[in-house]
Amino acid sequence: MEINKYIDHTTLKAAVQKNEIKKLCDEAKEYRFYSVCVNGANVKYAYEQVKDSDVKVAAVVGFPLGAMSKEAKVFEAKKAIEDGASEIDMVINVGALKDREYDYVEQEIKEIKQAIGENILKVIIETCYLTDDEKRKACELSLNAKADFVKTSTGFGTGGATFEDVELMKSVVGDKAQVKASGGVKDMKTALKYIELGATRLGTSSGIEIIKGMEIEEGKY
Repeated sequence: MEINKYIDHTTLKAAVQKNEIKKLCDEAKEYRFYSVCVNGANVKYAYEQVKDSDVKVAAVVGFPLGAMSKEAKVFEAKKAIEDGASEIDMVINVGALKDREYDYVEQEIKEIKQAIGENILKVIIETCYLTDDEKRKACELSLNAKADFVKTSTGFGTGGATFEDVELMKSVVGDKAQVKASGGVKDMKTALKYIELGATRLGTSSGIEIIKGMEIEEGKY
């Protein structure tokens, strides 16, 4: 299994510096990860580092709270694409979902998807704040809005991905969208379990450790 192709190699901390972005990109090229996932301000620099490779750039939008205006998120998404991103990981307005403002939540996702065209949209539903019914509803709204992925977590909430959440999300989206597990994916066994449950992408800053775990498992070390 080419587990490296499941991995969005990620650094999203507030104080991340250019040298850390360069290191992230160099690692992504060396280990042939699917993408690097960075904050909007770092998209252009990251793109310059990986543009001559197969590594994509994913940008987070409305991160990490999701509580900014719809218009701000749309602008942020467009700007990230202009700067070289080909994937957008957006955070829904969690409060609006919990208030059952479903039309608003769906419309926000839809407008961001329309703004980025053929580029990939992943919808972070931040499962740690949601009931199971709310998780199902968030997945349904994402499908209605033509999102490409539903994603568990920002990694900045009160909890990250769980096996139960990935299983639940996959049960709702089926083959109509993909599932990304993120937040706490730190080792090979955990990564493989998420893939077994239906995740097709993993957001992690522990990609190298996961790869090395696979190499040990396969007898390369």
